[in-house]
Amino acid sequence: MAILSVNAGSSTLKFSLYPLVGAQVQPQILSGCIEGLEPDGKPEMSWSFQGQTQRKRLELGVDRIFAQALQCLRELLSSLPDTPSLQAVAHRVVHGGASYRASVVVTEAVLANLTRLSSLAPLHQPHNLAGVRSFTEAFAGVPQVACFDTAFHATLPEVDYRFALPEALYERGLRRYGFHGLSYQYVMGVLLAQSPRAAGRVLMAHLGNGASLCGTINGQSRATTMGFSALDGLMMGTRTGALDAGVMLYLLEQGWSHDQLQTLLYKQSGLLGVSGISADMRRLRADTSAAAQLAVDMFTYRIQRESGALVACLQGLDVLAFSGGIGEHDVTLRTELGQRLAWLGVVIDPQRNAQATGDQVLAIHASSSAVEVWVVPTDEGVVAAREAANLLAA
Repeated sequence: MAILSVNAGSSTLKFSLYPLVGAQVQPQILSGCIEGLEPDGKPEMSWSFQGQTQRKRLELGVDRIFAQALQCLRELLSSLPDTPSLQAVAHRVVHGGASYRASVVVTEAVLANLTRLSSLAPLHQPHNLAGVRSFTEAFAGVPQVACFDTAFHATLPEVDYRFALPEALYERGLRRYGFHGLSYQYVMGVLLAQSPRAAGRVLMAHLGNGASLCGTINGQSRATTMGFSALDGLMMGTRTGALDAGVMLYLLEQGWSHDQLQTLLYKQSGLLGVSGISADMRRLRADTSAAAQLAVDMFTYRIQRESGALVACLQGLDVLAFSGGIGEHDVTLRTELGQRLAWLGVVIDPQRNAQATGDQVLAIHASSSAVEVWVVPTDEGVVAAREAANLLAA
């Protein structure tokens, strides 16, 4: 038996297959992605199996494109030799709200509850849930398990997750939830296996197109930068991060609509909005314009600022860890942040830092550093697979 771990987006589907020995999840034997599922896209499936990577153009009709793509995935799974049958499909679902503090087998009632949260994560939640519905139809009889990015933060203290709003609004679900939980759960597991200091005060930085920080004590989330939605906290690829609510009131007075504001906050801001060039940090690094440099500087500064706030909540720092596409690959960013956090005793070894390219877990701190610094390539898929396996074995 095996767990198929998936992450359904607006135009992509990432998948990985993890065999089971008993209830224990083994290393993945298949990973891949289907891209180009947007209208007028050029669907293509790529996958790696037994050390070989292949790519195939998909000839799909114009209707029910995602369902057709899943049929192609089914055919791929059945064509590969010695591929175990599926025990479950594990889905990354961004928002579980206050009701779902752990992974759950999906039912119609669960789907209905999760659909009500779509406005809190409009870039992700609707597509995550559409993926669940499509897999339920395409893989009939196979349990679908929802694994939540918010669940890791169920241990946040009340002083952290409450807003300074009336009680009636809190009772309607207006509170901080936190995100990137599957990534943080994976990174924390790796750190605990690598270093006894990870049981102390840890700051994890998940830095990619979506970006956040999480502070933990004894492996449990105690503070994080994202809040009610995936907009809060750090500056991101196309998202604002923390923003004075008065800006929204002003734009409303100027006649901006809900849809205009949502587009601005989620798709036109962040690195893209400030630079006017790109949301891709690699492209901005290569651009010598003042606008590109300002965007990079602001991104770095926001991490520095929020790191100080979270370290204050933790009352010190024992371990700093980088993950996510930027965190795992951007040597310059890690160097600059190390220098800006030197007051905490952080000292990064330049040679070790240069060797950390996202393909291995690596300690990059110097021997003189009072804080351990790690680069941990994240794997949300295996966390979802483990969650599904444990849930079904219980």
